[in-house]
Amino acid sequence: MTRLRYALVGSGSRAQMYLQAIAETHADAAELVAWTDTNAGRQEWSLGRHPGLGSPARFEPDGLARAVREHRVDRVIVTSPDVTHADYIVASLEAGADVVVEKPLTTSEDGVRRIAEAADRTGRDVTITFNYRYSPRNSALKRVIDSGEIGEVTSVHFEWVLDTAHGADYFRRWHRIKEMSGGLLIHKASHHFDLVNWWTSDVPTRVFASGGLRFYGAENAARRGLGPRPARGTTDSPLRDRFSLDLRTDPTWKGLYLDQERHDGYLRDRDVFDDGITIEDNLSLVVDFARGSTMSYSLNAHSPWEGYTVAVNGTLGRAELTVVERGTVLVDEEGRTVVDPSARPDLVVDATERPVGERLVVQRHFSPARDVPIPAGTGGHGGGDAVLLRDVFEGPRADPLGRTADWSDGVRSVVVGLAGNRSLATGQAVRIADLDLGTAGAVLAGAQP
Repeated sequence: MTRLRYALVGSGSRAQMYLQAIAETHADAAELVAWTDTNAGRQEWSLGRHPGLGSPARFEPDGLARAVREHRVDRVIVTSPDVTHADYIVASLEAGADVVVEKPLTTSEDGVRRIAEAADRTGRDVTITFNYRYSPRNSALKRVIDSGEIGEVTSVHFEWVLDTAHGADYFRRWHRIKEMSGGLLIHKASHHFDLVNWWTSDVPTRVFASGGLRFYGAENAARRGLGPRPARGTTDSPLRDRFSLDLRTDPTWKGLYLDQERHDGYLRDRDVFDDGITIEDNLSLVVDFARGSTMSYSLNAHSPWEGYTVAVNGTLGRAELTVVERGTVLVDEEGRTVVDPSARPDLVVDATERPVGERLVVQRHFSPARDVPIPAGTGGHGGGDAVLLRDVFEGPRADPLGRTADWSDGVRSVVVGLAGNRSLATGQAVRIADLDLGTAGAVLAGAQP
């Protein structure tokens, strides 16, 4: 097996699964030869966690192109904040390297244009890591739809709920600033929009969105009479509550963020009810597709449980996938939210808790419903991460489901969020064709059935 030379941009929490893969699981296929981060402390901590990485060369964030050439880099992994993706993708492609990028592909129409032009100009590859495609339950639904059992798709209902552990976390960190993340319609929901595009083999054409910041933020806290709050969660203040994240309680958070604040001042544990939050926490969309189907989509970021439900209606029947990823948010003896319940088996959970699990049901017209078996998955993103990483580092296998995604798939997912954000701002439905996408617009048009 050929051992490819990798560079990595960004060594925060997103990067850790790639670093583990290079250092251990796929060390025979990959070598990290160079990397960068705006915070050198995170790199030092990551080296301690993954000793198999050796001693990759370091370079300044604005020196990526030079590093690609000097270190003969084959592929660049981009795990930096979303707003920076387009710059690093374009620099990598033009310097002669392929790219592996975390979702979302980019946060702006300008970013879409620049990536499309660079990919076309250089002929290099951009792989976007949509790990939810690889989850066994989502692959099972794809097989049902592709089989024709429910006929031609006429509509999709998709609801995703984030709980007060995971959902709240987007309002503590840089994601809370829309200019940095594009809001949850870009950062989080690009996963979901990609799933629907992939499940239905279709292309979005028009979006209408409604939503707002209705739970988190200072104004909502004042309206509900929450009173004074600490500016951050890592504190011994008596004002701390279940929405306060104490970075001292998790060795990864402490090592990656709390101990590294001295380098750049970045706070990972901002209060979810303070000023300055510019993203929405409740969102609803209606999305039209090229073949004539419509999706109704909703996202809530302050649910008591976490998971999703999707119903796909067809001309011959209906498929329903229900997933509970976490049935309740636990609280420890000091009143702090337990983000990882597996780390606290001593905490008692009531037997009436919403059960964690997944179920796929298919019912054709005039026929009884049947349960579709879902293969067991282990690891992150419903068992998708391990299979995704195998494809990334060892090359994709023959796959009738087409789970490997390139930059054009990234565009098809992110344009729903871009149009949705414009719709939120204008109150009007937005046609995808009216976005300023440059040559990427032609790619989208060419993908329509």
